[in-house]
Amino acid sequence: MKKNDQDKLLFNTNIAPNKDFEVDKIKTTNVNILLNRVRLDQKRTLKKRIVFSIIIAGLVSSLATYFIV
Repeated sequence: MKKNDQDKLLFNTNIAPNKDFEVDKIKTTNVNILLNRVRLDQKRTLKKRIVFSIIIAGLVSSLATYFIV
């Protein structure tokens, strides 16, 4: 004699893995977005280098004027 619960459980286990159809879709990335991000990063690093060099030049010139005077 078979139990009716066993048959239902077997059918339900086959359906469970197929619930995530959207996860299986291929994800793509726009190349223009990546290129713009690289350009923005380059601009940021250039600005940081310019500010750092101005601060270093200011410190060196202020120390030079301090020791000369």
